[in-house]
Amino acid sequence: MKVLLVNGSPHEHGCTHTALCEVGKALAGDGVSTELFWIGNKPIAGCVGCAGCRRSGTDRCVFGGDRVTEFIDICDGYDGFVFGSPVHYASAGGAMTCFMDRVFYSAGSRLRGKPGAAVVSARRGGTTAALDQLNKYFYITGMPIPTSQYWPMVHGNTPAEAAQDLEGMQIMRLLGHNMAWLLKCIAAGRAAGIEPPIPEPRVNTNFIR
Repeated sequence: MKVLLVNGSPHEHGCTHTALCEVGKALAGDGVSTELFWIGNKPIAGCVGCAGCRRSGTDRCVFGGDRVTEFIDICDGYDGFVFGSPVHYASAGGAMTCFMDRVFYSAGSRLRGKPGAAVVSARRGGTTAALDQLNKYFYITGMPIPTSQYWPMVHGNTPAEAAQDLEGMQIMRLLGHNMAWLLKCIAAGRAAGIEPPIPEPRVNTNFIR
């Protein structure tokens, strides 16, 4: 079993990285391998809703050649995902928002049924609003969400300060343990012949008509 830890911070080894690594340590301790995926600090275009990815039948965004495309190319090889982001103005970072919009619009079907979790880092506030934003991607895609003992956030201006947030670090570890447990439950269910439910054809209700 493999989990991809997605670092949505423009700082590759900042506070978000520190939080994700703590999740990764817990996963590794439970026998689940992890890899880090940094979205980088180059501009990432936002989704324009052109549906070119769907018309092409490839699940690939028409804005190719960036970290979104690279993620889509490798996501089938992972059983779960943890998306981390700094908090900017009480929401996920701008680049991370663009990344998530394009990944889930074009390739959300590839993530369905796989556990997904979000973690955020902040100096002080805005964390729960950012988590609410990120969790909505999992809800709309049918991804089981592993939990912890509190909202998965860490506080600090530097990685050293984030590491001093003992409660935050504990929350990250429990999230990792719960993710590993959920992955093993899913694998055990499939071994017993229990498959995920088949989605119904989507119904889009227009309240104007």
